[in-house]
Amino acid sequence: MSVTAFPARRMVDRVARRKGARVEDRRAVPEETPVAFSYGGSTHAVMMATPDDFEDFAFGFSLTEGIIASAAGIEALDIVEAGPGIDLQIRLAGEAGEALSQRRRHLAGPVGCGLCGIESIEQALRAVKPVADPGLCVSAATVSAAVAALEGAQPLNSATRAVHAAGFYDFEKGMIAVREDVGRHNALDKLAGALLRQGVQPARGAVVVTSRISVEMVQKTAALGAAFLFAVSAPTALAVRTAESAGITLVAVVRGAEFEVFTHADRIAGGIADVA
Repeated sequence: MSVTAFPARRMVDRVARRKGARVEDRRAVPEETPVAFSYGGSTHAVMMATPDDFEDFAFGFSLTEGIIASAAGIEALDIVEAGPGIDLQIRLAGEAGEALSQRRRHLAGPVGCGLCGIESIEQALRAVKPVADPGLCVSAATVSAAVAALEGAQPLNSATRAVHAAGFYDFEKGMIAVREDVGRHNALDKLAGALLRQGVQPARGAVVVTSRISVEMVQKTAALGAAFLFAVSAPTALAVRTAESAGITLVAVVRGAEFEVFTHADRIAGGIADVA
């Protein structure tokens, strides 16, 4: 369902200083809208997000939060305008609905917040299921190509310079999906939903992101089932430990042909294997 009342970007007035002179003009900025996730009529989470790719967001959030294990876990989805925001009304199928009814997790997440509302330390530091070993090794050139491909596939950021992106780089086909959002976690959730709905097998490619790598970014990548995570910024120490235990090759601070490998470096060919 398309919701036209909430464009992903808007033009706003501004006063700029250019070469010492005052310039009055307009600038494109991303929109930021409350998006609620309702399951069985009850609101489970509210995230501030870019109002776009709602179907992907619903499926991806449900997957990375452990509410569903496959696309079949969602029986129906209605996208409803609710005052100043959007309500994603999700009906779960069978066991997924029963499992959720026994959980007591409620979130209220502002931009960039992936763990707000967690009720215990144990939930915040939940163990991740190790991803399947893809049994492959990729070249250093592939790492650089993946990040370069993401840089060229961000129309909203090109217009606003104010959003994050998450993409999936298939090692044979190249960059096959990119999602943007004001929140880095949201962008990754939307990407996860897009891949889930398209039936993509994440084991044969890498998740590529424009942000730093925090633990929840690793947790979401693990939930997706990808064994490679490439980023333009650095990871946190907890993210490194989590990626190591999850079997994810974490490559960060990618700058052209240069990058840093933090975990499972044996999957990166070209003389990098001993730089873990």
